[in-house]
Amino acid sequence: MISVNTADGVALYCEEGGKGTAVLFVHEYGGSCRSFDMQVAAFRARYRCVVFNARGYPPSGVPASVDSYSQDHAVADIGAVMDTLGVAKAHLVGVSMGAASSLQYALEQPARALSATLVGIGSGSDDPVAFRQTAEATAKLLEAGGMAALAAQMNESPTRRRLKDKNPAEFRRFNEQMLAMSPAGHANTMRGVQARRPPLYAHEKRLAALYIPVLVVVGDEDAGCRKPSEFLERVLPDASLHVIPQTGHCVNLEDPAGFNRLCLGFIDAVAVASR
Repeated sequence: MISVNTADGVALYCEEGGKGTAVLFVHEYGGSCRSFDMQVAAFRARYRCVVFNARGYPPSGVPASVDSYSQDHAVADIGAVMDTLGVAKAHLVGVSMGAASSLQYALEQPARALSATLVGIGSGSDDPVAFRQTAEATAKLLEAGGMAALAAQMNESPTRRRLKDKNPAEFRRFNEQMLAMSPAGHANTMRGVQARRPPLYAHEKRLAALYIPVLVVVGDEDAGCRKPSEFLERVLPDASLHVIPQTGHCVNLEDPAGFNRLCLGFIDAVAVASR
């Protein structure tokens, strides 16, 4: 376990394993660093794997003020993790909320991003007003019913039902981990990070100037992320899109072996091309 101190004094829980070029994994809203255990197990023979819990996700610190949560903070926290561990450059692998912050980090620090794998990215981009309203309702749900209420809501989401069907063991583990999280941290993350970030389409000019290899991955049943993912494939200079059939939002959990083959193949190819 490594403790990373952010610029504004929040302690982030971080782990690393393996040797070689770094791969930094950035988790989704419903997950944590544990969401990548199956990726780390597959990657660590060839790569230095780094995972961490975002602010608001114990054992990372849980700031009380919603102003301590934003996409800008999330981007800065990625930099803090890399700096603390002495990682000059890394392959970024982000899922959902983590994909959004990984992409923004690559836009701000392209020289430090060897590649980016963006999974289930773009929720809310097609209808930002409705997304903000849903985000506020979710934050209030957390304040009223805690993590159990959020877990119950997520389990009924059309984009997450496939996880239970395809990988029951990981579905149970996902819920166990979520119940151990902080309602205040999740509510603040929903209000400060999720609800306030602009849609992906707002970054079109910056994206068109991002010359790093990008793999965009989306489940075919993840309706809110399909168009944003297709947009990234069109706009980014060096991007490929992989749509996985009969898959929802939890791509790396629903079929870990398939995702690992896809992601490792992409990162290996980038490494070969850069020699």
